[in-house]
Amino acid sequence: MKLVLITEAPFKSVTGASFYHRRLLAAWGELGGSSEIHALDAPVASSFAERMDAGALVLVEGAAFEFARDAIPALQARGAIALIHHPTALEPGTPEDRRQALKAFERQVLPGFSRVIAASDPIADRLSAEFGVIRERITVLVPGTDRYPCRTLSPVPPDGSPCTLLALGTLTYRKGHDILLRALATLHDLDWRLVLAGEPRDPDYAAGLDRLSADLGIAGRVERRGPLTGGALDDAWSEADMFALATRFEGFGMAIAEAMARGLPVAICDGGAAGQLVPTGAGIVAPVDDVAQLGKALRRLVFSPALRAQMGAIAWKHAGGLPNWPDQARALRALAG
Repeated sequence: MKLVLITEAPFKSVTGASFYHRRLLAAWGELGGSSEIHALDAPVASSFAERMDAGALVLVEGAAFEFARDAIPALQARGAIALIHHPTALEPGTPEDRRQALKAFERQVLPGFSRVIAASDPIADRLSAEFGVIRERITVLVPGTDRYPCRTLSPVPPDGSPCTLLALGTLTYRKGHDILLRALATLHDLDWRLVLAGEPRDPDYAAGLDRLSADLGIAGRVERRGPLTGGALDDAWSEADMFALATRFEGFGMAIAEAMARGLPVAICDGGAAGQLVPTGAGIVAPVDDVAQLGKALRRLVFSPALRAQMGAIAWKHAGGLPNWPDQARALRALAG
């Protein structure tokens, strides 16, 4: 069966949603299916739906709804499925008038799909409660999580070695890097360094993080890297002693799951589905935008290598029970009938 994905451009960006798409399509191909991608960066005509093969399974990602606005009725009529990582109206930092317009649009469009895929149970709940989607029409298809050998963190680090925190995520307001920097600045008496890596989707926000690091007096401890892939990404994971992200909202939290799969403890904020992803003992979860609580929680992990090792082992064991990409490709195929 052919799988057609209609998404927002650029398809090859280094974001969680793009990674989800690429890995799901790759797993679909391993099952013998073919795929076709339409990455939109401008509105398409109402006749756009006519380009799709009659027997194909069509997924329309929520971020592409505005570009596909005129074609959505025809896509819905031919049985297309909506794929929602999180409704765009829920993006933190969106101006209120824009947020209200997005919510009205999504409330109008989403109920017209006969099937909606949500990236997590919390997103499914909000689609039902706030966006008018009948709960029975929603299928939860969380991202897959790869398997890695268990990495044993040393309970006693080498002398003179700082605790290395990895914050991996696109540089946007939603990811809360500003809160993480403020929380880390309270740990002036501890030895730590932060690797802050990600695609600067919001250049002004990214530049603001550099200014904030300087203002807080921690610029010398913060290493800013761009988007990481391949060997550079593997190196960043192998250097890290823990993962940290003060996210304001996650539809799932793929980087968090990846960190646990690599045996790293996590320190996050409870934004969206993120908090539910981390089981007791695998890390620390603070309220969104709460610098004081996050700082106290980070202090425990940065101070104690033994606690990091203990939590990392629990995290790795938990991640081993999460679905992998072949699982999710098979679930999608079953959904297609």
